[in-house]
Amino acid sequence: MSFEISETSLPGVLLVKPQVFGDSRGFFLETFNYKRYAGAGLDRNFLQDNHSHSQRGVLRGLHYQLNNPQGKLVFAATGEIFDVAVDIRQGSDTFGQWTGHHLSAENHHQLFVPEGFAHGFYVLSETTDVIYKCTDIFVPGDDYGILWSDKTIEIEWPISGDVLLSEKDSKNPTLKQMEPEKLPVYKK
Repeated sequence: MSFEISETSLPGVLLVKPQVFGDSRGFFLETFNYKRYAGAGLDRNFLQDNHSHSQRGVLRGLHYQLNNPQGKLVFAATGEIFDVAVDIRQGSDTFGQWTGHHLSAENHHQLFVPEGFAHGFYVLSETTDVIYKCTDIFVPGDDYGILWSDKTIEIEWPISGDVLLSEKDSKNPTLKQMEPEKLPVYKK
């Protein structure tokens, strides 16, 4: 597989398929190379890396920061997730629309979720380790969320069994309930 970055159904949300070199010993791949990614259209300065370990049925999200927006480059180092980006930028032509992609240790795909989008994922494997780079640091008090099951967004989560949520995520408002001043504004 050769290195490839492609647009998804939402402008700015990118699916990355890194080049994987495998043989009988295992595999090698670059999870990020600034020159290669920038040359293919993903020119971002990443400031923070995160590692999340979760069990089957965990749903994290839909999260975003308002004043310190974070673009995220996400991949599953182990296991499999269904990764989702939702456009929550007021004034955007795709406001309230979502895209979802299976990211796994098997396919090695990555999803870039740009600033101004809410992000979340659902764990499909027994456990998973999700690693993601962020274009800004986490700022306590600037983190917000949209309800994962918002009926106006209609995300088609591949749910099987119970959904395990944090208390905070279970109380997130819907997109329509969110106060307009707590949503990002689309900038052309």
